Amino acid sequence: MKITKIIQLGSLTCAALLTSCFGDLDVKPLDNDVTTSADVYTTPESYKAGLAKLYASFVLTGQQGPAGNSDINTSDEGNSSFLRMMWNMEELTTDEAVWTYPNDFSSTIFNLHNHTWLPTDGVGEFAFARVMNTVVLANEFIRATAGKSETALVQYNREARFLRALAYYYGMNLFGRVPFVTEADLPGAFLPEEIQRPELFDYIESELLAIKDEMGTPKFEYGRADKTACAMLLAKLYLNAEVFLGTGNGRYTDAITQLNEVISSGYTLSPKYQNNFLADNNTSPEIILAFTSDAQYSKSYSAVWTMIKGAAGNLDGTNLGWDGLRTTKELVNKFGGTDNRDYFVTDGQNLEIEAQNTATDGYGVYKFRNTTSTGASGDPTNTGFVNTDFPMFRLADAYLMYAEAVLRGGSGGDATTALGYVNQLRNRSGDPAIGNITGAQLTLDFILDERARELYWEGHRRTDLIRFNKFTGGSYLWPWKGGVKDGTSTPAFRNLFPVPASDRVLNPKLGQNEGYAGAE
Repeated sequence: MKITKIIQLGSLTCAALLTSCFGDLDVKPLDNDVTTSADVYTTPESYKAGLAKLYASFVLTGQQGPAGNSDINTSDEGNSSFLRMMWNMEELTTDEAVWTYPNDFSSTIFNLHNHTWLPTDGVGEFAFARVMNTVVLANEFIRATAGKSETALVQYNREARFLRALAYYYGMNLFGRVPFVTEADLPGAFLPEEIQRPELFDYIESELLAIKDEMGTPKFEYGRADKTACAMLLAKLYLNAEVFLGTGNGRYTDAITQLNEVISSGYTLSPKYQNNFLADNNTSPEIILAFTSDAQYSKSYSAVWTMIKGAAGNLDGTNLGWDGLRTTKELVNKFGGTDNRDYFVTDGQNLEIEAQNTATDGYGVYKFRNTTSTGASGDPTNTGFVNTDFPMFRLADAYLMYAEAVLRGGSGGDATTALGYVNQLRNRSGDPAIGNITGAQLTLDFILDERARELYWEGHRRTDLIRFNKFTGGSYLWPWKGGVKDGTSTPAFRNLFPVPASDRVLNPKLGQNEGYAGAE
């Protein structure tokens, strides 16, 4: 399903829920240029276009592209896409990525790497707004497809519920608490109640379990969520249950149950590792769910665009970048000399980061590229945008999650199978072999480092470090953690981001997380 320019649905609803400053909105707009769901959903094709808008809400930012007519109220639309904000919060806060330009986001971007972010920082505000934008758009579409008996519309409805659950998963993971609205909350001005992690965990779980059997069969259409994607999100929910629900609430057996389903569903490893991150990565057999890009039809300053164009020492053909991103020596040093997954730019770059705003300090990363597996340009008409899709879920992650869940004591799996999965990743058929590890080497510490080697820059690192108790505190340091060149301990309350101050002004029902101004 190619993402194209689609009429925004539910924009009035979104405005009501996020600002609560309108009257009764369940009326026909006076502006003839404003389109509502009643106008749009008249044919089967129009429903699929509405579904495409929900998928697009993770990548695109508005109705014009690459910027203009934004879906949310922002002073910098191009810098606000859902996946780009999630990537910033998952990667720039860790050992995997460092930003170059201190003036971005009103001079608050370095707060991410320094672990000094505030409730007024723009990255958090944009991320919070994008989560709720997707939720509200999904609610509108779910209402429009509720009760439909046509097979396609039933499946569309379930996909919309999946995407809403995915948005809420990010809200729970990053912020711990968000406004809670579903399709039962009809358009109108009101202040949504907040929901916190335990209740939101239960809601996400119940939604995914309820819809999974009616999702599409595995691989039915690239770029759309199928039964396997649903099982993968459930597995992530369960693997992180002790983070979301507290120590002693592990759900590792449930994670293995879902991962067994994922692994047996027909997805296979790409013979070549880098083929997962190229302009034709839609051909990779291991990508379970991707959010798609198109240099012609869906121009966006997305997470993938930023990684490709912004990497220091950019090697992406003729479209040289702007040196905005590097990585730290802590990631670089995890790779041995035979590991072919180390796509680092070393020429002209220093391993040590003496200053965060020095573009030549820290190696660049060219894992994501806007060229195809045959070497062709992913942007042949030189639009300046990319055709490389964002791999949200892929089989390699499932293999590593399985091994971790087994090591953490989950039932339904075994160590021998886990070892085999890890060694498959290290010895892909089309790449030079990295080499096998032994059963004695398969430890939780190894898994954390192997996840870094396999999954770096894919938006997982903060979540992984929190699950291993190494994100905050002083047990694991990296350059400029805590704003210090060699790294320093940071307080545990930073395992959660603050609820944006602007949202709490608009909705007094929203609380604040411990450690931040306004927390009770």
